[in-house]
Amino acid sequence: MVHINAKIAQVYRAAEGLEIRVLVHQPDKLLLSKHPGEELELGLEDGRTITPAQRRKIYATLKDISDHTGYTPEAAKQIMKVEHMLRTENTEMFSLSDCSVSTARGFINTLMEYALCEGIILSGIALERTDDIDTYLYQCLKYKRCCICGRDAEVHHVDAIGMGNNRLLVDDTMHRKVSLCRLHHSIAHQNGWKRFSAQYKIYGIRYTEKAEKLA
Repeated sequence: MVHINAKIAQVYRAAEGLEIRVLVHQPDKLLLSKHPGEELELGLEDGRTITPAQRRKIYATLKDISDHTGYTPEAAKQIMKVEHMLRTENTEMFSLSDCSVSTARGFINTLMEYALCEGIILSGIALERTDDIDTYLYQCLKYKRCCICGRDAEVHHVDAIGMGNNRLLVDDTMHRKVSLCRLHHSIAHQNGWKRFSAQYKIYGIRYTEKAEKLA
């Protein structure tokens, strides 16, 4: 998943809804030649400021990062702010007291990705820390971390490959997947996906390592 900054240039009314023409400031980041997909996720800044729930998630995750790295919570906050700015190519510093909802959501994504990449086991339930479940599930698959507990994981195919088929040879591009550790993978098979999904409030997403390497 690639996040870019863009500006709405024009909006047209069409039979199926609205057609929106956007001006992309970083066209090279779209990688359209490698990802010729037709679907996009559109997020609009609506002027709202960071919510108390978002602030709680941020500071709880910063505390876990602080405990893991040895930095003070304040130092960890400043380091992760810079990390987020580098990742999003945003040159403006932001405040957790009055930043936008979108900025807070993006910062939470950065914190969660950092924790998953570094193998930081959070003190709370990771699924309750994220503000963007789709991105979180994607990050778990990318870093091979369990989306339930954050430990080392393997891919669970929500859409079964099928008996007798070689998983290495089957094109599973359109198959839904989720990243689970051995324990939660076993529980998913024992309980069945429908019950397991309802219990943990998760779902499968489409993801391929090939697409990730191209990005």
